[in-house]
Amino acid sequence: MTGGGKWQAQLMSVLRASPVFGLLDDDVLVELADSLECRPVTGGTLVLREGEIADSMVIVVSGRLRVWRTDPAGGLLLYNEIGPGESVGETTTILHQPRTANVTALRDCILAVLSRDAFEALLVRRPVALNRVFSQAIFDYLRHTTQAPEQRSARSFVVIPLHPASGADIVAAELTKAFAARGRADHLRYVGASWQDAGAGSLEDSIGQLDELERRFDYLVYEAEPTVSAWTRIAVRQSDQVIFVAASEDSADTTALERLLAGEPGFAMKRKHLVVLHPAHADHPDSPVRWRTGRDVERIYSLRKDRSADFSRLGRFLTDSAIGIVLGGGGARGFAHLGVLRALDEAGIPVDLIGGNSMGALIGAQYAAGLSLGTILEQTRAFALRGEFPTLPAISLLSGRRLERDLKRMFGDATIDTLWRAYFASACNLTQACTTVQDTGYLWQAVLASNSPAGLLPPVVLDGDLLVDGAILDNVPVEAMRARLGTPLERRRGNGTIIAVDVEIRDDLSVDPRLTRLSIWNALKGYIGMAPRRQPGIGDILYRAEHIGGLRQRSRAVAIADLYLEPPLADFNLLAYRQAEEIAETGYHHAIVEIERWQRRKSESG
Repeated sequence: MTGGGKWQAQLMSVLRASPVFGLLDDDVLVELADSLECRPVTGGTLVLREGEIADSMVIVVSGRLRVWRTDPAGGLLLYNEIGPGESVGETTTILHQPRTANVTALRDCILAVLSRDAFEALLVRRPVALNRVFSQAIFDYLRHTTQAPEQRSARSFVVIPLHPASGADIVAAELTKAFAARGRADHLRYVGASWQDAGAGSLEDSIGQLDELERRFDYLVYEAEPTVSAWTRIAVRQSDQVIFVAASEDSADTTALERLLAGEPGFAMKRKHLVVLHPAHADHPDSPVRWRTGRDVERIYSLRKDRSADFSRLGRFLTDSAIGIVLGGGGARGFAHLGVLRALDEAGIPVDLIGGNSMGALIGAQYAAGLSLGTILEQTRAFALRGEFPTLPAISLLSGRRLERDLKRMFGDATIDTLWRAYFASACNLTQACTTVQDTGYLWQAVLASNSPAGLLPPVVLDGDLLVDGAILDNVPVEAMRARLGTPLERRRGNGTIIAVDVEIRDDLSVDPRLTRLSIWNALKGYIGMAPRRQPGIGDILYRAEHIGGLRQRSRAVAIADLYLEPPLADFNLLAYRQAEEIAETGYHHAIVEIERWQRRKSESG
């Protein structure tokens, strides 16, 4: 059909909402709409092919497209999605160049196609308006600016049971409840209703029915059947993301259903996840290692029945709105993290993923393991006050045996991947000269590596590499958190919200410029209080050397984080473990004020 046809009203609506085409006056917009050809496209259809000379551009009226390429080894590289009101192919069409990527329909779509001939004819009639609009489109393309139309389509998800009694009905219902707390949500099941008829009938009727749902709801959760039935195919085709569900007691082997769905058109373009459902009172989740074999999924989520917080966390991850907390190192000043966590809880801000370095790694690990803030304070203070044994200084000044023993007692045989809340610990890898982020393996070992300053304690040996306190390179590992909040398959910058807590104090390490060298006697006098402390001692020098990389990284960490907290802790010594409550209170009062300011700014900015 030429022009909008039966989709004319919806086409005009998405054009007006577009940040690019919405700049046009109404009369020009009508001419543009009349020049477009609207086409229904089945989900899974390849719309644009990489390398072909572009002869048209596409505007999404309804549905969603995925931009993708393959790497040299044939692997799939998934890029951005294109939703209603957004366009693709303008630059290559205008310049008559080969297309730079493939574009596939993620679900059934109505696409408005503007051919190069129609564009040139329109350009002759409306040169100024069209040049302005398409120049802006090319500028946005070159700047990688994301189109963000005001009208957004509903986010759609399909929940698929890998076995008949996996609990997909529970996951779909609970996920719908979680979404309902954020917007309008609907749980769609096959009950012999008109969806089955629409799937067997006109594609345009089917798209029309989906459009009606998307106007009424913000989130659509389809519950599929445990077979590749007609309803399962419809549900998969109309969804942007796939959530497989297995019960923790199920076999972890890939199923015939998974293998059959993998051959469905466009299925490889969809984001895929696996939920492993556990009993409500399970002590710890099943290790995801056995579930990952043979599966290409972004994440594996361990959830408990009747735990609404688990399903709310799943909903945030699925919508790229999860909240990650990063806790930096800083000795006793790290007790401020407990005050910040308390303030976050009182403000109703959930913690979906937590990670840190040094003292932050120790406190974060206990929090991820489900301990109360009071228990963490008492346990950490007792741990820190026990001291450490000196040793022959061939590898380090202290042996590290007491720390290892006590961390093993604290965490037992718990592994990072068997925590209900996701966690990581950062460490400096001396062997590879980089930061190593530990998100698998024994919890005690990850915490020990992150709390082993080079020279003071022996490095932790992991797979032949030597790991020490991560402050050498990155004391507040915000970048590691950003990577974990994103979507690995899409190779894109992470989404979600990061709140970072930096408890390190930038002490002045300068001395009187008239000095030509540091004096041992002046240092000793300063230590014993016989004279004002005018020069740093060995502890100050080693601490600054240990943290120099982290200090250089601070500006980058501040830029990447959404909220960067720096509690006023200069009055507390690094070894002031007996002042744990006072330090935690300082962190709490600072966080209350800063969180309120941050939330107010977000509210004012819309």
